[in-house]
Amino acid sequence: DAASRTKVDDTRELLDNVQYAPSRGRFKVYLIDEVHMLSNHSFNALLKTLEEPPPHVKFLLATTDPQKLPVTVLSRCLQFNLKRFTVAQIQTQLEKICTAEGIPFDAAGLKAIARAAAGSMRDGLSLLDQSIAFGAGKIEGPLVAAMLGSIDRGYVVRLLAALAKQDGAAMLAEVDKLDESAPDYGAVLDELLEALQRVAILQLVGGHSDDEDFAAVAPIVEQFSPEDAQLFYQIALHGRRDLPVCREPRMGFEMTLLRMLAFRPAIEEVPPQRASAAAPTSTA
Repeated sequence: DAASRTKVDDTRELLDNVQYAPSRGRFKVYLIDEVHMLSNHSFNALLKTLEEPPPHVKFLLATTDPQKLPVTVLSRCLQFNLKRFTVAQIQTQLEKICTAEGIPFDAAGLKAIARAAAGSMRDGLSLLDQSIAFGAGKIEGPLVAAMLGSIDRGYVVRLLAALAKQDGAAMLAEVDKLDESAPDYGAVLDELLEALQRVAILQLVGGHSDDEDFAAVAPIVEQFSPEDAQLFYQIALHGRRDLPVCREPRMGFEMTLLRMLAFRPAIEEVPPQRASAAAPTSTA
């Protein structure tokens, strides 16, 4: 683990054993996790072995931050960029584990965990362990939401419905109700961004009638023009970036919503121009 063994002495201790052939099997495999945490002296000590590795040794260097590795090390490695797992893949694996271990679960709870894992199976398994402990041996949607600090998506839908009606009072009333649960307003804006993205997809592409995430926003799709959805998405995205610099997160969240209300474009009907009935005259 390079994160906890960053010193050059640790690297030299590892390299002292590289020269010896394995007692079993064809290769000795060294997996160095979070390799970017090694010190410069450690990289220099490792470099000579990477340049001329013994035929019985394989090094696997794992990192989440490859740009921090020295170019001299990167140039001597074959790089594999691992893809993120999809939500469905993580959920399927969690279902297999829960079934094998006899842990009661519901699909909503596992899907929430899979979404929170953000493409990392390791994070998904860690969250699964936490959810089992939090739920006293069972995994249920409301318990997982409480553990993750997630909000009821109904708040987001109602906020968008009030925005569509240009009802600022109703919109701020929903914020008051939301504030009672002390939410993470950055996470609320993330939910708002996802909802607007689904609205845009339903407006411009359609389909997804069997997806519960899309079904939640389907009733308000017709209340927005495609231009509204795109503009509100951009405003929410800028509000998400600005939120960390606000003294009060709620203030930044409310100003983002009010900005949507203030800058909603007014579409006016422009009458078509009448064609001139006079024919062009020609000059001799």
